[in-house]
This record gives sequence, C-alpha cells and structure tokens, in this order.
Amino acid sequence: MGPSGSGKSTLMHILAALDRPTSGYVSIAGTQLGNLSDTDITKLRRQHIGFVFQFFNLLPMLTAEENILLPLSIGGRKPDKAEFEDLLKKVGLADRRKHRPSELSGGQQQRVAVARALITDPAVVFADEPTGNLDSKASEDVLRLLRHAVDDFGQTVVMVTHDPEAAAVGDRLVALRDGRVVHDAAPGSAAEVIELTKQLA
Repeated sequence: MGPSGSGKSTLMHILAALDRPTSGYVSIAGTQLGNLSDTDITKLRRQHIGFVFQFFNLLPMLTAEENILLPLSIGGRKPDKAEFEDLLKKVGLADRRKHRPSELSGGQQQRVAVARALITDPAVVFADEPTGNLDSKASEDVLRLLRHAVDDFGQTVVMVTHDPEAAAVGDRLVALRDGRVVHDAAPGSAAEVIELTKQLA
C-alpha cells in the first residue's frame, strides 16, 4: 500500500520481471533474474508468475474456459483435466465455462482472471488492484480465492491495493512512501489499516 506516486507499481513491475532493478536483485523460484536474457525471463514469467489485473484483461472472443487455459496454451502445455475441473469448481465457474466475458458479471470475470493466474501453478501471483472495479460481494469472493491460493495451494500472492479490507486479508502489509518502505508488519484489522493510511497520507 501507499499513496499515489509512492512506488507501488514500480516495485511490482520489478518483482514481476517486467522492469529491471537499477540496484539489488530479484529472485523467483530460486532463480536470480538479474543476468537472465529477455527470452529466459519470458520463460520464467510463463512458468512461475501469475497476474491478476484491475481490468481483468480477458480476451473477449474466448470463453471463460479458454481464457483460463490461455497461459498453458501459450506455453505448449496441456492441462491436467482433474486439476482444471477442481479449479473451475473452486472459483465457482463450472457452470459458466462456455460463456464469453461479455456474458459474465465483473466479479465472474475477475474470478476467471484469478483462475487464469493459478492454472500454471505459479510460484507467485501478482494482483494489481484486483478488487478495484468490483462491488463488495464480488470483492469478498476474489479475496477469498486469493487467500485460498495461499492457504491451500501454497502460493505467494503479492497484491497492490488501496482497499483496507483487501489489505487486512494479507499476512504482511508493506507500506511505501516516496519509493521507500515505511511500514512492514502484519496488517491487523481493516480499521487499523485505515489508521495507517491516514498516517501515510
């Protein structure tokens, strides 16, 4: 978390190997990214990183199922049918699998996006304002899915958010101001997160 311009997006881009750091290093799944070629970084991103965006970024001509399976298709991998069916059930989309994004609610589209991020069993999922466009019920559903990915799938989720409720779901809250870490601790309740954001403003 942090006010606009604090460095949240820059930090996420560096952690997700979209930008290179000018100092320090990033290591994902035991691989240090600094010396990798662009091709190797693309492969590592495909194998070990999942993304969830505020605006879903689904392909409109593909069904929910096809959107979810897209990262595997791009990587030339076949899904494990049982695991895929289990994931569809967990995200509550088994009965919406053949629907295109325009036929889904915002919350359902974001659940497709979460499933797409999880389908490759990544080491880390980066979620950039994943509840920013959702109502409170859909936000709860998406946060429950991300929490489930951590607790049941053993994944790491790094989330940028302005939402105190979303921040309170995490195990750790890192607050930035002017490109520096100014707070790093368990988040506490949503009310405590709100108090912290007031102090940072």
